[in-house]
Amino acid sequence: QVQLVESGGGLVQAGGSLRLSCVASGSIFIINAMAWYRQAPGKQRELVATITRIGITYYADSVKGRFTISRDNTKNTVYLQMNSLRPEDTAVYYCNADLRTYISYTYENYWGQGTQVTVSS
Repeated sequence: QVQLVESGGGLVQAGGSLRLSCVASGSIFIINAMAWYRQAPGKQRELVATITRIGITYYADSVKGRFTISRDNTKNTVYLQMNSLRPEDTAVYYCNADLRTYISYTYENYWGQGTQVTVSS
């Protein structure tokens, strides 16, 4: 059984900062890529940022220069530092991971339950 649990969301004023965390737990053998997605009301879920196991990162154009993704492999944790937040960043933010468990032969994709980020103008 694998769980991804996000934390750190909340309400912040425009220009402020938040740091999201996502901890993966369970019978995890190894985690490959980890990522953050977001979904605003009435919109499709979109990719925000990804990070490989060795730290190669990718960012959506809308967050480049403002958000930073990082991870701690020893803690099976991924972070998203969000600075200079804008009202359009308001969304539910989801953690995603490609991982193998001790009983799986292939990588499987898992999602967290999401954490709400609201940016007021």
